[in-house]
Amino acid sequence: MPRSTRTALTRDEVLDAAAALVKQHGPASLTMRKLAAELGTAVTSIYWHVGNRESLLDALVERTVEEMGAVRPAGRTPAARIVSVARGLRRELRERPHLIAMVHERGLTERMFLPAQQALVHEVHAAGLRGARAAEAVRAVQFQVVGYVLVERNRERAPVQHPGEEDLWDAQTAEHDPALARALARPPDPERLFVNSVRALVDGLLPRAGGAVSGGPYPQ
Repeated sequence: MPRSTRTALTRDEVLDAAAALVKQHGPASLTMRKLAAELGTAVTSIYWHVGNRESLLDALVERTVEEMGAVRPAGRTPAARIVSVARGLRRELRERPHLIAMVHERGLTERMFLPAQQALVHEVHAAGLRGARAAEAVRAVQFQVVGYVLVERNRERAPVQHPGEEDLWDAQTAEHDPALARALARPPDPERLFVNSVRALVDGLLPRAGGAVSGGPYPQ
């Protein structure tokens, strides 16, 4: 039965469908007609629930900001919980690049990051940092996350490289450090590299009383 004959369509369903379209194809792909077709309803029904297209985009931005605020630190030590916040923040940024870009364009980036910053402040306080040192630690972790995501996206969008890493490192380094040459010739594991880099950063920033990040070089 077509959705247009039902009264069950909700604002959240409209926003879910709109967010899915933006995630897949970017905000330019989001038209009221396409959204109505996706939901199996009339365009007038979309307008009734969310207003015009600009109002819909504003609602998507607001919801993205709220969802990015759902920070749930995990771990037994402040250091481990900071790493968990960083991992969660990276995951959220990577899952919704188009929506994050919309947030940024509307000047709401700092507000979007505030809950994660507050969670990090709580943990660096628990580790014994105060004042300027605590602020520096919070910003260092945040910059590490954002910078890492930007590097990941640039690598993913880059054209195929000729020669590639496997060609450059194989011959150049094999005789001096074969294991290094083999490792650099393989594609990196982005998640593993991210976790290890954040752990190293956090261990260097926090007092030892804050607890080193436990669990070995990488969580299995």
